[in-house]
Amino acid sequence: MIKADLRKLYLQKRLSLSDAEYAHLNFRLFNMFFETIDLTFVNTLHSFLPLKQNHEPDTWNIIARVQQEFPHIKISIPRVNRSTREIENFFFEGLQQLQPDPWGIPEPTGGLSTPDDAIDIVLVPLLAFDKKGHRVGYGKGFYDKFLSRCKPTCRRIGLSLFPPIEEISDANDFDQSLNHVVTPHGRHDF
Repeated sequence: MIKADLRKLYLQKRLSLSDAEYAHLNFRLFNMFFETIDLTFVNTLHSFLPLKQNHEPDTWNIIARVQQEFPHIKISIPRVNRSTREIENFFFEGLQQLQPDPWGIPEPTGGLSTPDDAIDIVLVPLLAFDKKGHRVGYGKGFYDKFLSRCKPTCRRIGLSLFPPIEEISDANDFDQSLNHVVTPHGRHDF
């Protein structure tokens, strides 16, 4: 399938989840993340902040556990710069730092900037992914541009509530592939 069709299909699949199903899948995803991802040598973890009304994977519990159990790890969060159409990153200082953007996504209003080369892991949002590590996002290219600026050793970890599809037929050279995707049922490596 092509990205445009997958985008519609998987957004609808997420929106059709009941609140109980959504909570259960997020609970399993949270547990699978900590069972399968080694955070021992991580200094900075970048995480998207979920748009819960779109039933995006809920990263708040992951962030809270990292802060509690790995206090040496700094959390970095994104903000879209409307003029450059690129992601800027800031160290997470607390909820008082956040304000909803025009799409309703919580974003930092300011703070200490995170250098791209300081990030060791990026938790990448996606709607669907394939067995080769390609992803379908919302189609704006923000994360592809951001991931292209990260250091080569930065691990790109997608979070998905659903298993992979066979192939995204219109994946291209601009698309930044993932190293892993964690789902409620396991980790997929590429």
